[in-house]
Amino acid sequence: MSVGKTKYLGAINLAIDLFILNISFLISVWLKFDQLSPRWAQESYEVFWFGLNTIWIILSLIIKPYSFSRTKRVIGVLRQYFFVLLLHAMSISTLLVFVKFTDVSREILVNLYLSFAFLLSITKVVGIYLMRMYRRQGFSYKNVAVLGYGPLAVEVRKFFRVHPEYGFRFLGFFDDHSKEMYVEGQIKDFKDFAINKDVNEVYCCIPYVDYELIRELIDWGESHMIKVKLITDFRGFASKGITLDRYDEIPVLDVSPVPLDDQQNQLVKRVFDTAFSFSVIVLLMSWLTPLMALIIKIESKGPVFFKQKRTGKDGKAFWCYKFRSMAVNTDSDAKQATKGDMRITKVGAFIRKTSIDELPQFFNVFLGNMSVVGPRPHMLRHTEEYTKVVEKFMSRHLVKPGITGLAQARGYRGETENDDYAMKGRVKLDRFYVNNWSLWFDVQIIIDTVMGIVNGDEKAY
Repeated sequence: MSVGKTKYLGAINLAIDLFILNISFLISVWLKFDQLSPRWAQESYEVFWFGLNTIWIILSLIIKPYSFSRTKRVIGVLRQYFFVLLLHAMSISTLLVFVKFTDVSREILVNLYLSFAFLLSITKVVGIYLMRMYRRQGFSYKNVAVLGYGPLAVEVRKFFRVHPEYGFRFLGFFDDHSKEMYVEGQIKDFKDFAINKDVNEVYCCIPYVDYELIRELIDWGESHMIKVKLITDFRGFASKGITLDRYDEIPVLDVSPVPLDDQQNQLVKRVFDTAFSFSVIVLLMSWLTPLMALIIKIESKGPVFFKQKRTGKDGKAFWCYKFRSMAVNTDSDAKQATKGDMRITKVGAFIRKTSIDELPQFFNVFLGNMSVVGPRPHMLRHTEEYTKVVEKFMSRHLVKPGITGLAQARGYRGETENDDYAMKGRVKLDRFYVNNWSLWFDVQIIIDTVMGIVNGDEKAY
């Protein structure tokens, strides 16, 4: 049974999402009141329930999280849904504030989104794998053919055969020069073949097919409801992925994208940074700052905060803040702290060992020139020096610098001024972070950093 597209797939997905949302709502009510009683059936909760469903419908119709390709990775599908979930939570919170329904329990709100996120994840993962099992059995497949024959085309056929769960049925190659056994005929024979064999998609390997033939085939495919897809060979590039942009009508391939180029990922990271930094500022910095100010002032003259220009995202300089841990000196913008550094005060030694001196950088995070997690920012002079001696050093500045980072969590902390090997190791880990960012990755690094502080770090001086 060949199925090019399930007509009602979007409507079915939306209905399932709404069912899960309402089940999650009932679970949160039950957890709050111990029963599904009329105690919650008041005007504010009715508006709350109506808003939950209406906003999810609107966001789903706009963003279409259920619209994804057969070959999309499960984590990519979940990322789309969690983006909608995040926007939904923000919209509901705004609605409750706007209509001044302060009697809606925050406990219900938390339980609702925890339940919804869990049930939604389970449903989507199970649904994807059931659909792939269904396609592996020969149902809901697409008939496909490949135009042009060569190593790249052979790899495409191999993919179709190795992954039956994606539901592609390979019918053959068409090429004007090859006599290989899988070649069904010349390219001019493809149109009749496609109509007779009910071809759904044709893949044109650009290195082996003439440009004008491709243009003609695209027009023909549109009138016969056959999708034409283009394949070119970028396997030699080191990049994890390739993204397509459009400059008016000109398609432009980006062969060096990073996850945080994506606006959805930027929003997720920024919301996390803002919430995390605001919590630290309110719960910790509000009382710790006056205490630290008193202690620092008692031991040595000078300002409470130390500020220094560091290199930020895209190589732009910004003021980075710390609690002052050294006596005021003229070398702070040129010389790193070393073991036994005479400039470090007694209080400074303690707060550097425990990383308390870094806490004011949460203000940097809240203001937007740093993240909680990212490559550590360097002094401007060091950035200039290391750019000359460390390969791809500046690629670590494709994202905002962080209070902590993968390199610091893995032991690359402290002095690197006379240790090029350590700096190269740090940059390697920073680049890995930039190319593999995820919110869960950030959480892991934060946990590793906290554990490192608790256990002590011999390089913290």
